[in-house]
Amino acid sequence: MKRLLIIIFVLLAYQTFAQTKGEVIVVKDPLIDSLIAKRIELNKIKPTVTNPGSTAIVSSMGYRVQIYYGSDRKEVFAEQAKFKANYPKLNTYITYKEPNYYLRVGDYRTRLEAQKFLNELRPSYPTLFIFREKINAPILEQ
Repeated sequence: MKRLLIIIFVLLAYQTFAQTKGEVIVVKDPLIDSLIAKRIELNKIKPTVTNPGSTAIVSSMGYRVQIYYGSDRKEVFAEQAKFKANYPKLNTYITYKEPNYYLRVGDYRTRLEAQKFLNELRPSYPTLFIFREKINAPILEQ
């Protein structure tokens, strides 16, 4: 009787763990393929050593100068407009970390570049700080 139960148990265990070959059908939205193709295309135009002429934005670690922080959204946008009037070529970045808004400017590769710009801004803006963060690499003049 024990042997019969063991044999039945082994056969049932074999049957339950046996894997059968089957066919998998993937159902997906056709937009996924177009997004994948677009991503591949963007990766192709990314600047590399072999393709330095690309216009894609490359981000790396660098420095920005913080010229304003405060809790009033209207004030930070007013400061941004005032800064853009004086320095139209520089990029400005507004971030919100509860409860304050932060206005940071520039994309500097070295702390020395950021410090020079900070010294230039010192008479106009009383609270200036330099922050290390991910920046959009500036276009270098040749």
